[in-house]
Amino acid sequence: MSTNLAQQLREGTTKAHSMAENVSFVKSFLGGVVDKKSYRRLVANLFFVYTALEEEIEKNKNHSVVQSIYFPELNRTFSLQEDLEYYYDSNWQEQVYPSLATKTYVNRIRNISTNQPELLIAHAYTRYMGDLSGGQILKRIAQTAMNLSSNDGTAFYNFHNIKDEKRFKVIYRQALDDAPIDQIQIEQVIAEANIAFNLNMKVFQELNSNFIKIMGMLLLSAITSLRKKII
Repeated sequence: MSTNLAQQLREGTTKAHSMAENVSFVKSFLGGVVDKKSYRRLVANLFFVYTALEEEIEKNKNHSVVQSIYFPELNRTFSLQEDLEYYYDSNWQEQVYPSLATKTYVNRIRNISTNQPELLIAHAYTRYMGDLSGGQILKRIAQTAMNLSSNDGTAFYNFHNIKDEKRFKVIYRQALDDAPIDQIQIEQVIAEANIAFNLNMKVFQELNSNFIKIMGMLLLSAITSLRKKII
């Protein structure tokens, strides 16, 4: 019997989704203003998030609920490693670290995996459905804003193991609806999805702070340079 979990998740996270999209960093990104230093920090943070998520899903792949959304073709860890090598060079592992908000996000994923693994559905839905839905648009924005050639630095958005993304989303939503959970668990999953959106928002807010600092430094440098020319 279908639970309509996919629809309930979509409707139950509408407000949180909207709030996440209105964080300044996200709005700037969607507007085509992308700072490469802030963007590569985002890639690094996502690497830690997806590493945790994919390790915990793999660990719980035989759990009755988690196995419903066990789709290894969605995994982003190796794609993010490819991007990190592009942005930080081959020794990227010595340079990247999770931000404070990212550590909180990762700890949440690890914790629910141990105590309530069925809630991993919420985090998988929040990340992967967003990646599939808006990935190609974000890829084009990043390529244009940062003058990237070919697919350099945007491997994260490429789902090579998924031939038809629209068709796959239909399959994924049906898998959600077929998950063996009751209404109480559904409400818990929706609550966790809202927490996931909030955790994402905190990561974006950190990046926005860094972005403002960088723009401020650039502005100060420009003013100083102009002042020297005038003097």
